[in-house]
Amino acid sequence: MKFEDVYSRRTADKLTQEQAAEILGVSVRTVRRWEDRFEADGAEGLYDRRLGKLANNRVPTDTVMEMLTLFDSKYWDYTPKHFHEKLVEHHGFTQSYNWLRLTLQSHGRIQPAPRRGAHRRKRPRRPMVGMMLHQDGSSHEWVPDQWWDLIVTMDDANSRVYSAFFVSEEGTMSSFRACREHSELSGTPDARTLFHRDHGTGGCGAG
Repeated sequence: MKFEDVYSRRTADKLTQEQAAEILGVSVRTVRRWEDRFEADGAEGLYDRRLGKLANNRVPTDTVMEMLTLFDSKYWDYTPKHFHEKLVEHHGFTQSYNWLRLTLQSHGRIQPAPRRGAHRRKRPRRPMVGMMLHQDGSSHEWVPDQWWDLIVTMDDANSRVYSAFFVSEEGTMSSFRACREHSELSGTPDARTLFHRDHGTGGCGAG
């Protein structure tokens, strides 16, 4: 397997460093060193520093510059994941999402996400449907020259989406509308239901 594939599984917490080392046929120390280079310098960090030679599979500079130009001129407000999807769909892009994310970081377009502490990495989902509802508002230019907030409400237990709609601006009324649409699908929530918004926690239940 290529290092980028293994690294992608590592960042998704699907492999330990020991397992990655076994797959790549190197020591754990080497895996740790490669990961540090990759996070600091992106794909260009993976080369043999003893010989001063770049890796044979290094992405051409023209490809890097084309990607950065598209990001700066057209997709500057996209998340790396959404940007990668657009590149693949409309621009014939073939590099991995992980390469894109790290290259954007190494060229100062985005900041690395802070590493989460071990106690936050794997918060278990709620064991039963209806115990917690999440609501998130995402502001974006969904159509040319028109900015809207997309309000999505979903269940923590199974990720079921109960409500999704556009509003001119997220606020109290959009939360009330989301509660109403959830109730129309699933009935009035229990008073103990936790309703979590991206900027606070409130109630959506009866009583």
